[in-house]
Amino acid sequence: MPQARSTIHIKRVYEAPAPDDGFRVLVDRLWPRGMTRERAKVDAWPKEVAPSTALRLWFRHDPERWEEFRRRYKAELTDNPALDDLRALLRGHKRGTLLYGAKVTDHNHAIVLREVLVPRRSRSRKG
Repeated sequence: MPQARSTIHIKRVYEAPAPDDGFRVLVDRLWPRGMTRERAKVDAWPKEVAPSTALRLWFRHDPERWEEFRRRYKAELTDNPALDDLRALLRGHKRGTLLYGAKVTDHNHAIVLREVLVPRRSRSRKG
């Protein structure tokens, strides 16, 4: 019998943890400024799944570079074994939340990562 997929949400790490976050995964390469480990309540930090430093510095959350960033980041993920590791981490949990530190909420790598992890047809409408 196939195992049910995890429900995956995204959230800024600076927002207060909530019980419905489930398994909390920080997906940034760098630890968020000013955030303590106690406040972050992170269950896992697979930093290798984050965009490469070169891609992150090129993008700089410029909305005009968003589509190209999405394409490049997805290409990086194609050959990244950390993606399979993240899938395995999430597989054991009913709910998961990808945490990111960026101030920009509508153009960041967590959105792209969620697109790769959860095909559009099976995504929940919330978060």
